[in-house]
Amino acid sequence: MKKSLLNSLVLVAMVSLTACGGSGDDEAPKPQEKVYPSYTDMKASGGETTTFDASESGHGFSTPAPNLTADELTLHLEGDLGFETAFTTAPNPAHPELDGLGPVFNNADCNSCHQRDGRNSTPIIPAGKSRVKLGSDAGLFLRISLAPNEPCVTATAANDYCAPIPVPDFGGQLFHRGVLQARPDWQQNQFIGQADVYLSYETKVITYEDGTSVTLKKPLFAVENPYDAPGETKSSSNLTSNLLQDNVLMGWRNGMPVFGLGLLEAIPEADILANVDTHDVDNDGISGRANYVFDAVKAQAGEATPVSLGRFGWKANTPSVRVQSLGALRGDIGITNPLFPEESIAGTALHDSYLTRTGFVDTGSDVNGEPEADAAFSDSVVFYAETLAVPARRNIDDPSVREGARLFEQINCTGCHSPSFVTKASGDLGGAMMSDSHKNQTIYPFTDLLLHDMGDELADGRPDFLADGNEWRTRPLWGIGLTQTVNPQAGFLHDGRAATLEEAILWHGGEAQKSQQDFMALSAEERSQVIDFLMSL
Repeated sequence: MKKSLLNSLVLVAMVSLTACGGSGDDEAPKPQEKVYPSYTDMKASGGETTTFDASESGHGFSTPAPNLTADELTLHLEGDLGFETAFTTAPNPAHPELDGLGPVFNNADCNSCHQRDGRNSTPIIPAGKSRVKLGSDAGLFLRISLAPNEPCVTATAANDYCAPIPVPDFGGQLFHRGVLQARPDWQQNQFIGQADVYLSYETKVITYEDGTSVTLKKPLFAVENPYDAPGETKSSSNLTSNLLQDNVLMGWRNGMPVFGLGLLEAIPEADILANVDTHDVDNDGISGRANYVFDAVKAQAGEATPVSLGRFGWKANTPSVRVQSLGALRGDIGITNPLFPEESIAGTALHDSYLTRTGFVDTGSDVNGEPEADAAFSDSVVFYAETLAVPARRNIDDPSVREGARLFEQINCTGCHSPSFVTKASGDLGGAMMSDSHKNQTIYPFTDLLLHDMGDELADGRPDFLADGNEWRTRPLWGIGLTQTVNPQAGFLHDGRAATLEEAILWHGGEAQKSQQDFMALSAEERSQVIDFLMSL
């Protein structure tokens, strides 16, 4: 008993000393050391293709990859000229190499949709107006297709590999601009394409727990005055236009930056597919699906199953830089080329009428019966898009940027924006013109290149190959902090609705809903740190 009492007294004394600060072991517990992600100190986002010289410049996306050979640099610069070439209406006897524009189109050159190789400008609604009509300064356009009777699950030749169903006499993209006599009613509608397109916005307010509010704007579009029923609108009592029927689906598309594309194409397919989690086996709320799409390169080569993994486009609906670049040359501008030798609107009533009325030789062929853009021009433009340098990160030692990197991972933004990949070390890199400079590069694009359900608020309801109406490809984040340095009027997300990165985050839903909510639960300082990290990319 005495021993027990003595032990008790000793214990009380020790507790008392500890409470009074009299013990040598009375130091407060050290705060747990913060662990920062491996990408926190990364600066060379594009490996050896990174440029460190133009990061704060309005031309920060327009630098050739620094590890090109002399011959490759020459080809790149030729492609640069082609990228900025403004095409003209056919015929143009003085400059036949420039003619062939349209006859309906969205822009006359590549740069107008990808200003300074970045995003296009978001249209501004004039003061006192409720909407604006898209014109020559719009890099925004509408994809169109018919609603399928049922979802397409397996791509086969019988179902056109799940490709979007073209709208009869219109196709798969709405062209709001046209050459002078593009329409049968051209005297009343000069330089108008298939229809007039108007943009307006609706707004909503998001409020954080600390009382801070952010106003978000959602673009709305109205299509009016289609060429097959001039003057009609969706509110017309008797709709006759093929374009205005209820089964026609439409989705806004914003021009994307074009730097770093060759590196994305050089990522091994197996590494992309390793992140697929269709049934969310790891139970993190994020799935990630691959899109398999029609590949015009394989079709031209005569392959039995011309289907490839989709890597590019807002819905991963394009397999390669070549298909993306030459598809846009023909689709957005109306310039046929060796991969796409037929006009986008060939066989439609509009094109047939145009050829009959004008007598112009604008069937998509030049005077020698070849496509309007020859192989040399096409190859150089593709190579240019493949070999633009990735801008280096900035401010990586800033404590706010470092904290933002940690928080970015903490709220699981990396669940879709996978930080890094290593490109192929050998073999075919994908593009016919691809440079060896892309091989064996550790890159940090912050994308998994997969499809994710982003919720109803961002949905356009329009399927695209295996992508459904709610799914979008994870957007690469490298260079995103320079977006408005390159083009101050640029917006974010697929339709440019977000004027800031904060707005873009707040629009995230679906599989990204948890990360969006976790972002909203951060303090104002922490939210600012996440944005600072994104601005450093």
